[in-house]
Amino acid sequence: MKENRFYEITPTTENYWRAIILFGRNTASYKFALAKALYDLQERKTDLVKLDELAPHFVKHILEHLKNCDKQGTQPKSLFLDACRRFNANQLGETEMLDITVQRGFNHVIDAFHNVHNTAIEKRFFIDERKQNNGIRLTDQFYQLAGSSEFQNLINETEARWRLVETAWELNLSRHIIQIQHDLKTNIFHTFDHKKRRVNITPSRYALNGYQKGRCFYCFRPISIYTKADNLADVDHFFPHKLYYCAGKKPIDGVANLVLACKDCNRGENGKSDRVPSLNLLERLYTRNEYLINSHHPLRETLILQTGLTSEKRKDLLQQVYNCSKTHLISTWEPHRCGDPVF
Repeated sequence: MKENRFYEITPTTENYWRAIILFGRNTASYKFALAKALYDLQERKTDLVKLDELAPHFVKHILEHLKNCDKQGTQPKSLFLDACRRFNANQLGETEMLDITVQRGFNHVIDAFHNVHNTAIEKRFFIDERKQNNGIRLTDQFYQLAGSSEFQNLINETEARWRLVETAWELNLSRHIIQIQHDLKTNIFHTFDHKKRRVNITPSRYALNGYQKGRCFYCFRPISIYTKADNLADVDHFFPHKLYYCAGKKPIDGVANLVLACKDCNRGENGKSDRVPSLNLLERLYTRNEYLINSHHPLRETLILQTGLTSEKRKDLLQQVYNCSKTHLISTWEPHRCGDPVF
């Protein structure tokens, strides 16, 4: 009997949170600002957060991002964002800005925060108590999340996701598909604006980690994107960079060929080095890329642009690069599993 290639997993609290950040609807940046405001409140002793207490944290992140990118949503007009712009231009006082935030800033984001693909997720990180207590109540799930070893990674991932999305908005993605590129020396994702000027977006570790759920792509060992962590992830080229010619016109430095790996798998004594990953790992790369494509822009658009419009075309490209790689490098590599297969 053929072994079932699929398996059932139970999503962790971190998985639910990542689903919100990576797959939740992107029509404005309020979701990211609310997530970052909640990060700020992680050590709060009481679970009820009044809107006037939440407002300073929430609007602070909006104001900071507006300074770098004026477009913070897909709607042409926003009274709240206009007020934020006036505050940044010293045309509005702090008290008035906070009052407007309480009145207008939370109109939709609290209702929509836990919706992913138009469905409410099972775990709730806060309860809406605006009618009863004019605020939200943090749940045990949020405090569990805040106490996890992944919490710092989630903060960085949220910021990276926000930077990717606002860059797409700023470049008018509907008319100008964003092409994200990777800098091999700095490990920074960047793009180019309408005047062909380079725009640095975010460290590639931060943008990729959520899609791997904080695990090494190859062995599933826990990894970190916190720069001072002992298990800081390496950004690795699945197909070795030296085989740039195997991708034809498709960039070997593209998102589709970049994974996060632990140091042992990437450059340890028995690591991959310049060997070709096994077919099992090739299938995992394809699955990871399809998972990423099913998220909202802009990494989705970049992947499709670089690897193919359909899943079959994307499969064909990976097979072609694999064939070329195997022809030149001969030997293949696969690690011992060091954790549960979570993607």
